Amino acid sequence: MKFAKQGIGRRTIGRRTVVAGLAGAIAAPAIGQAQSTYPNKPVRYINPFPAGGATDTLSRIFCAKMSEITGQQWIVENKGGSGGNVGMDSLAQSAPDGYTLGLGGIASHAIAPTLYAKLPFNPRTDFTFVSTIWVLPNMLVVNLDVPVKDVPELIALLKKNPGKYSYASAGSGTTLHLSGELFKILADVDMLHVPYRGAAPAMQDLLAGQVHMIFDNIPGSLAQARAGKVRPIAVTSAKRTPVAPDVPTISETLVGFDIVSWTTLTGPAKLPPDVITRLSELSKKALESPDLIAKFQDLGATARWSSPADALAYRDAEEARLAPIIRKSGARVD
Repeated sequence: MKFAKQGIGRRTIGRRTVVAGLAGAIAAPAIGQAQSTYPNKPVRYINPFPAGGATDTLSRIFCAKMSEITGQQWIVENKGGSGGNVGMDSLAQSAPDGYTLGLGGIASHAIAPTLYAKLPFNPRTDFTFVSTIWVLPNMLVVNLDVPVKDVPELIALLKKNPGKYSYASAGSGTTLHLSGELFKILADVDMLHVPYRGAAPAMQDLLAGQVHMIFDNIPGSLAQARAGKVRPIAVTSAKRTPVAPDVPTISETLVGFDIVSWTTLTGPAKLPPDVITRLSELSKKALESPDLIAKFQDLGATARWSSPADALAYRDAEEARLAPIIRKSGARVD
């Protein structure tokens, strides 16, 4: 018989089968136990942007809900710089045990691959994508001294004064930056990009009159607009936002303009499959909770859960969509 020729008897095979069966029986509860007990200590959550901006506010809402669900603290650590790349580099180098996670998203994972000549990490392969967290548009607001009330007036002003007006961003490679670059392309205007280490300091300089405008994440810009400190001009999404329905979209003037900020719950590469499964379940529960959804909506953001596979596929699709825009803009960081 075939087995006999290989020097393996039926009796030996039987013992191995029994041993394998016992190993499987032991391993299955262990995996289940890992899923049910994770996390059993505080989780560090890296936000790659400074405190005070929209990503900080929304991250703290999400982490508070995850703390509530898991019974463990989710501690937000702000680590800004280089359009989110500093924080993401730190995350990529963290131990893949599920206790250091972070806020990935469009800036570091879809824009950076084309914008930066060299990155300290691979945006696709050095991370584990667990789920999307939120999607939100940016809002174009101007300093009160800028004499425009809508997009056509702004375009006319910029055409008459090429290079005179500036727009701030949370750093090169952020959606605030890319929104400005796409605006320049579609409107055929020239304005100066002034990058900051986050949206909060950029907004401070806008209020102080150091820069003229910003395409800010809507939670920060909307708050300042409601306070009468800046003038809202338009939103960057294809459709108007429910939190500011009277503010038009840029696409109503510049057809095809559509830039939104999206984020993902992200970990370093090689997170254990059972931890990924558990995180997916926990994030789904958090992002589908009515109170979190309401808090996000109040800030103009839409909570969005996705499977790990869908989160990665969305990242891939966004990089492919945005790469031609970035190349055409001529924006490049060496």
